Amino acid sequence: MRMNIDEFLASPNKAVTLMGMSGVGKTYISNILEAKNWYHFSADYRIGHKYLNSDIEANLRDKAMTVPFLRELLENNSISISNNVTINNLSSVSAFLGKLGNPEKEGLALPEFLRRQKLYLEAEIASAYDVPKFIEKAHAEGHNHFINDSTGSLCEIDEPGVFEVLAKNTLILYIKTSPEDEIKLIERAQKSPKPLYYRQDFILEQLGKYQQERALEYLAMMEPDDFIRWVFPNLFHSRLPRYQHIADNYGYTVQASELATCKTEADFIDIITASARR
Repeated sequence: MRMNIDEFLASPNKAVTLMGMSGVGKTYISNILEAKNWYHFSADYRIGHKYLNSDIEANLRDKAMTVPFLRELLENNSISISNNVTINNLSSVSAFLGKLGNPEKEGLALPEFLRRQKLYLEAEIASAYDVPKFIEKAHAEGHNHFINDSTGSLCEIDEPGVFEVLAKNTLILYIKTSPEDEIKLIERAQKSPKPLYYRQDFILEQLGKYQQERALEYLAMMEPDDFIRWVFPNLFHSRLPRYQHIADNYGYTVQASELATCKTEADFIDIITASARR
């Protein structure tokens, strides 16, 4: 089931879900549309602000408690810890997800890493199910249209109900990368390795291969950033067929290079229309 393009074009209140890897232009397009009275729903922000807020603040407090000066102030309630996540600054969410590996280099042990991954997945699913009520909220606040700026890991959700809800309420648009785009995105991710969400079966399989390749006796010996650099290309290519499957069944596909030329709301609608009519 996917939203019919003619119904979408005729609707006075349009809603779109942008789907694809981080860096393909989801937030770029969302910002263009937000300036034209589209309600910008950031799934990453919703996750960090609503569903992981208490866990993020607990993590920050635990870190602060390791510093004697801060511990004393926290214990006597002289200071407090708050999570100031914004759409444009999601650092606290990334810090909570964390990286696997050597604890002396801020790495997490596998059980704690998997616990946080599970919490993130649950939060991502919940945020996706929130989309219909936020569409209603957007209209109530006077926004004509709605853009769902989804996470780069949306395709990792193995719950069909999520995509049925999104397809019923929004036009799902998969932003597909070219081979040239893929090289650039992989190079960028390896230059600045960041915490990511991984399916549990995927990460356990990859850890086994990495440990064997690097001849590591224990995961605690693992350099966190080295593992992210090593695993990212495998993660990237594992996600491509998952994105395409969702697009084939619930939405439409547009090339990232096409969206890169988008400057206006009209450009965006034209690109969607051309994609859907191919």
